[in-house]
Amino acid sequence: MAGLSNNATCVFFLSPLGGVASLRYHCIMEPIPDDPGRRGAVAIIPRDGRMLIIRRSQTVVAPLTYCFPGGGIEDGESEEVALVREVREEIGVTVRPVRRLWQCVTAWKVQLAWWLAELDDQAVPVPSPREVESIHWVTPREMAQLPGLLDSNRVFLELIERGEIQWDGKE
Repeated sequence: MAGLSNNATCVFFLSPLGGVASLRYHCIMEPIPDDPGRRGAVAIIPRDGRMLIIRRSQTVVAPLTYCFPGGGIEDGESEEVALVREVREEIGVTVRPVRRLWQCVTAWKVQLAWWLAELDDQAVPVPSPREVESIHWVTPREMAQLPGLLDSNRVFLELIERGEIQWDGKE
């Protein structure tokens, strides 16, 4: 596959074997909800060569999973507005969407828009306990080593590693 631009789109399916030999995967896992059209926004927030990630609380879907902040886009909302709202709900800070980095469709048929977002240097993210257990600043390589990453996060990190997505980090 040729290199992807920063606005690349892919469709991927979960692989029980892991790894990214191709951006197309096949497997049988949890039933996929038959609700095409669900959309979400994901925030990539860099600072000093690291990116902000969260560990989800025990009470949300995919409990205790490490991932990027973000969530569903409500009817009538733009990607950017949803991104700002979701980040504020999850970690109590306001980000400024800069540009879309990537988009994908998950195995659960959720269309995700991945956005580079700026956070004021003085802002202090605080987890909303209902949704987020903890907040971490990690490099892409550190994040890739965490257990139980969502597959869309793993694919995104592998695209960074291959230089196909530029997230403005220093790694």
